[in-house]
Amino acid sequence: MKLHELKPAQGSRKERNRVGRGTGSGNGKTSGKGHKGQNARSGGGVRLGFEGGQTPLFRRLPKRGFTNVNRKDYAVVNIDTLNRFEEGTEVTPELLIESGIVKSEKAGIKILANGNVEKKLTVRAHKFSAAAKEAIEAAGGKTEVV
Repeated sequence: MKLHELKPAQGSRKERNRVGRGTGSGNGKTSGKGHKGQNARSGGGVRLGFEGGQTPLFRRLPKRGFTNVNRKDYAVVNIDTLNRFEEGTEVTPELLIESGIVKSEKAGIKILANGNVEKKLTVRAHKFSAAAKEAIEAAGGKTEVV
């Protein structure tokens, strides 16, 4: 095989459709938009959620509750996941992200008491549940709020 013999894989490259370039192209004259009507016009078409004049679904459904814009969404870590670290390790938010336990910090990291911890660890996080704090300290570890 030589450089001048290289070709892209069959079907990987498609020629773009040039609209409005004569009747022979199959997309000449009305350019595939049909005759008149809302969608044939420039800037034509309907807005998102439009149902032909029928009351749209988002207006038919009842609205309930509210969304708190100041809500803090914590990334949650259970204490049984902390067993993968070696004895005496200082578990920090950076270490949790680096090891892939947590994808991103969000508003912070909260440690919950699901499972049990068998190792003595120093855990640094933004929040701890009371039971998680108790369990870590019972195993001989320490908890620090960042």
